[in-house]
Amino acid sequence: MLLALTQWLGEGIRTFNVFEYITLRAVLAAMTALFITFMLGPAMIRKLTAYKIGQSVRTDGPQTHLAKAGTPTMGGALILVSVAITTLLWGDLHNQYVWLVLISTLGFGAIGWVDDYRKVVYRNPKGLSAKAKMFWQSVIALIVAGYLWTHATTPAHTELIVPFFKQVAIPMGAFTFIVVSYLVIVGSSNAVNLTDGLDGLAIMPVVMVSSALAIFAYVAGHLVFSKYLGIPYIRGAGELAVFCAAIAGSGLAFLWFNAYPAEVFMGDVGALALGAALGTVAMIVRQELVLFVMGGVFVVEAVSVMLQVSWFKYTKRKFGEGKRILLMAPLHHHFEQKGWKETQVVVRFWIITMLLVLTGLATLKLR
Repeated sequence: MLLALTQWLGEGIRTFNVFEYITLRAVLAAMTALFITFMLGPAMIRKLTAYKIGQSVRTDGPQTHLAKAGTPTMGGALILVSVAITTLLWGDLHNQYVWLVLISTLGFGAIGWVDDYRKVVYRNPKGLSAKAKMFWQSVIALIVAGYLWTHATTPAHTELIVPFFKQVAIPMGAFTFIVVSYLVIVGSSNAVNLTDGLDGLAIMPVVMVSSALAIFAYVAGHLVFSKYLGIPYIRGAGELAVFCAAIAGSGLAFLWFNAYPAEVFMGDVGALALGAALGTVAMIVRQELVLFVMGGVFVVEAVSVMLQVSWFKYTKRKFGEGKRILLMAPLHHHFEQKGWKETQVVVRFWIITMLLVLTGLATLKLR
């Protein structure tokens, strides 16, 4: 909306044409989202506390987490509101990709909201059933995947780009492309959700990965830069830098309240939505494998749960007694059981994510 206003003003006052630059609007988006989240955060926490929208803590988890019971949750809704408002203010509303990522993000957020609402308001520990949750996630992911396939203008827009190799790109047919898109979006969503188990653990990696994706989006949408760096040019993808910057700004502000000891938790409404946002942007800019690298912490957390559950079921069926690979899953709980303090786990996972993000960014030039 503000972009349209500045474009109108720019017809008479050339100074306003500076807002045509995506880089400026991305910076302003980050600042706007950060400001909105900072300003609304305290009031939201008070409201959640007043309505007793508190987190329930699993009794079979680390005993140190029992003190977290009752901490306000569903705070991720604040991030979504901030990101949506900021994107509508500074993004190009004529851009198809802006609306696609907003629909995907808010759609997954709605699924998480229903799940959280049932848990904390109706006191239903199961929340939204796993089948219902997967069904609606699948519907949204398949809609996004189908849209990207049908609106691809060149074969390069549907190729699987292999990082670090300049000439290696795997062509994908309709079925393969849709399956890959589905796995990336749904997988990212659930991986971030599984990671969101300690104060500040998930939100900072989301901020870092989103910031890196903003760079990839800007380059992919720039004809000269994309050609120079050897990545597909995707007309209009640069606007996603504004969206990613909004996530980064809002996420940093949310960390102020979510850092140990957390005053509020994201809940599924935030974690599912932000994971889907990262997956959707990665698919649009054709960097799904780079997302796999940069979001390595999310990947390992999700794999740790799958391995733990699979091994337990296999050994129980085979030997009559279930055995575990880790002391506790997801992986961050394993390290807690090993004696690491919560803050140690969180900061060390942040450091690892920073290294992985830098590795992902290196693929821009090391090809």
